[in-house]
Amino acid sequence: MIGFSLTDEQKQLRDLAHEFAEKEMRPKAAHHDKTGEFPMEIARKAWELGLLNLHIPEEYGGLGLGALDTCIISEELAWGCTGIRTAFESNGLAQAPLIVSGTHEQKQRFLTPMVEELSFAAYCVTEPDAGSDVAGIKTMARRVGDDYVINGEKMWITGASKSSWYFVLAYTDTSLGHRGMSAFIVPSDLPGIEIGAKEWNMGQRASDTRSVIFNDVVVPKDFLLGKENGGWKLAMGAFDHTRPIVASGAVGLARAAMEYSIDYAKQRKAFGRPIASFQAISFMIADMAKDIEAARLLTWQAAWLIDQGERNTKFAAFAKSFSADVAMRVATDAVQIFGGYGYSQEYPVEKLMRDAKIFQIYEGTSQIQRVIIARELLRG
Repeated sequence: MIGFSLTDEQKQLRDLAHEFAEKEMRPKAAHHDKTGEFPMEIARKAWELGLLNLHIPEEYGGLGLGALDTCIISEELAWGCTGIRTAFESNGLAQAPLIVSGTHEQKQRFLTPMVEELSFAAYCVTEPDAGSDVAGIKTMARRVGDDYVINGEKMWITGASKSSWYFVLAYTDTSLGHRGMSAFIVPSDLPGIEIGAKEWNMGQRASDTRSVIFNDVVVPKDFLLGKENGGWKLAMGAFDHTRPIVASGAVGLARAAMEYSIDYAKQRKAFGRPIASFQAISFMIADMAKDIEAARLLTWQAAWLIDQGERNTKFAAFAKSFSADVAMRVATDAVQIFGGYGYSQEYPVEKLMRDAKIFQIYEGTSQIQRVIIARELLRG
């Protein structure tokens, strides 16, 4: 039997996250968007409530929540502000390969401290000349005795200057192509690491996005994650866990845009009556609602599959691409419903439209998701 009702525990998690988003995130969202200031104070409050590091297993002090529970929380936080939420969620992507493939000692060393005190981690894969084409990275890790020496530059790294460690993908054997990549946990205080200036992005400005340069950074072999030359699968496998969560963020943003649109359409009058009474407006809102519901169901299905230990690559791509496109479309329509006011920074939907765009780009563009979907279908 298939059911769609949430458990009492899931409802409590949802309500806790929603209350936090309403009281702590929304009132300060515009400030962080305008200034680009990292939301450290808000992050600390979220950490104290247990709204960060949701995947860390109980053995290492965490809640050990599954992907579906995390999606429920993530949607509410994104409803509050996706820029602030992204600042939080960078931890999840960096932690995923470590949780799945790390040794007991590695998990104790790098995960447990994140539960004991507020700290961050970052996923360092993208490079100036390698985004969607991950195999095109140029960062190298050369074995020297019992250590690896890493050289290269990573780009668009969320949380770069705030992180205590990085998940880093680098080539250890270029002759093997993408099968010659290895994954490392790299403490951010190691000599030779240089952090770039903060990027001033179109949207989601509260997240700390920078370049990270590795100049002869010596990493002990104990920080190799998994096996040498096994990094590609670790890096790509992490997305099966995190793409549903990214999709849930897109759903949360779209929901916020729809709610603002409904409230405005009821209040704004044209030709003597509320614009909500005009079919042109009401149909736009109806399309928002049906697309949001569909996006949420795809997201929950992708999350549920990974929680069951099943391969969810295709469904994670379904959820991520569809939800990202819905967020962009709904936010754009919200600006249209607001008319001239929607184009003004004095009203919330302008920010939502800017924030929405990145969902079609990060953690695999909407086009790459379609490549994944086609590949999964055609290979049977």
